[in-house]
Amino acid sequence: MTVTTTEAWNIVRRHLPEKRFKHTVGVRDTAIQLAQHYQVDEKKAELAAIVHDLCKYFNIDEMKQGLATVGEHHWATCGSELLHAPYCAIYVEKELGIKDNDVLQAIRSHTTGRAAMSPLEQVVFVADYIEPNRSFLGVDEARKYATVSLDAACLFSLTNTIQYLLSKKSPIHPYTVEAYNYYTLKGEQKG
Repeated sequence: MTVTTTEAWNIVRRHLPEKRFKHTVGVRDTAIQLAQHYQVDEKKAELAAIVHDLCKYFNIDEMKQGLATVGEHHWATCGSELLHAPYCAIYVEKELGIKDNDVLQAIRSHTTGRAAMSPLEQVVFVADYIEPNRSFLGVDEARKYATVSLDAACLFSLTNTIQYLLSKKSPIHPYTVEAYNYYTLKGEQKG
């Protein structure tokens, strides 16, 4: 049996420091708003948003090992910052009984994005990027895009993220590049 949102909140609260918990509240609230706006399942968006960072502070070696066990070594190639997303999808399925593939995929791709994300994935990806506690160059513009189109918001977020990573000479996960290419080409086809 899967956890309720109340149970998920209690679990998340125990695992996250105050600042990250506030971020999670912001992601949850933003995901619900976006889900309502874009007619995406609110309950799924809420659950994915609540648990999306549950594993953020788990042991890095444990996450690497867990991902290696399922043949997903590639997550560690771009640094440890991305590990919590795919590991969390595995963890919440096993430990919290969350079996909904839509929710699991939204958790899994909330850091990198991916090509052809479902509307639920887009909601969680964008909500994580624009939640009210975020303050970085471009976040207000990203928030405006989120009111117009999930595709446009994803493309803007991906573009901004790639530019930031390039400026720091940091590796970019292939899923992020694939997502950027996908949403760029999709936008060109519409235009």
